[in-house]
Amino acid sequence: MHLRVLLPFRVFADIAGVRRIVVDTPAGSFGLLPHRLDCVTALTPGLLLYETQEHDEVFLAVDEGVLVKTGPQVLVSVRRAMGGTDLAHLHARVEREYLTLDEDERSLREVSAKLENGFLHRFAEVQRD
Repeated sequence: MHLRVLLPFRVFADIAGVRRIVVDTPAGSFGLLPHRLDCVTALTPGLLLYETQEHDEVFLAVDEGVLVKTGPQVLVSVRRAMGGTDLAHLHARVEREYLTLDEDERSLREVSAKLENGFLHRFAEVQRD
């Protein structure tokens, strides 16, 4: 199989010769072998595992997204992804990334709230005049 992992702004991975793929879906884990029928499934945040001739198991931590299999082509589209063969190291990277994301999202929400309050305050002043 040929696996392509797409992020919103770039191709994260383009791997040929994939022997099997395992992904997490809302219904549980889902395995793909080369001769499986074509399918489409939603992906939940979790691990995507794939195996090639050169590597026994490679792990990708992926965000929610979608998987489409057509013939030997498997296309995965997710918001974020990280890869590695060492699961403990990958887990630590994911934790660091999500903690940073949480802080960034919190800051963004605070700025948005301030802008919204400023807009509403000025709009109320215009209405009074």
